Amino acid sequence: MRPSEKNCLNRVGVETPLGRMTAVFSPQGLCLLEFDGQQHLDRELKAVCLHHHAYGFATEETDETQNLRRQLGEYFVGQRQKFDLPLDLVGTSFQKQVWHILQTIPYGETRSYKQQSETLGNPKAIRAVAAANGANKISIIVPCHRIIGSNGSLTGYAGGLPRKQALLALESGNASLF
Repeated sequence: MRPSEKNCLNRVGVETPLGRMTAVFSPQGLCLLEFDGQQHLDRELKAVCLHHHAYGFATEETDETQNLRRQLGEYFVGQRQKFDLPLDLVGTSFQKQVWHILQTIPYGETRSYKQQSETLGNPKAIRAVAAANGANKISIIVPCHRIIGSNGSLTGYAGGLPRKQALLALESGNASLF
């Protein structure tokens, strides 16, 4: 199958210094980027298929996949702070609001769930915001790794706390892993 066929999404693997990632593109843009081996990856793949009424995946190198690889490569060597890929966010209206707030957090900075819920205009929605962050299907580019606990602790990250710590270290200029 080719991604240009009706009801087919393009799925490719992307190698990074923190492990292999799975990327899925719809005709509208990148709709999933997650580290392989994550607990909920299969569920997220099914969710993007269901959302797009897709019956399967193709694996094809395209300008989009090459652009993703290039931008991630630049990010991991400290040459890119913002991504300019078309995104196709798959989630509820509330989740999309939360994910847009994530995208406003500057490179190298962090926010707490509380700060994020305050930015949303609903300071009591901390748990709902945390759940929406956990449902983010586009790691790194929609930077949920920039959210930490109010006390400064690293909290939940689907890719694992060591990866979250490495991403934050990279963005603060303290990474020696790359």
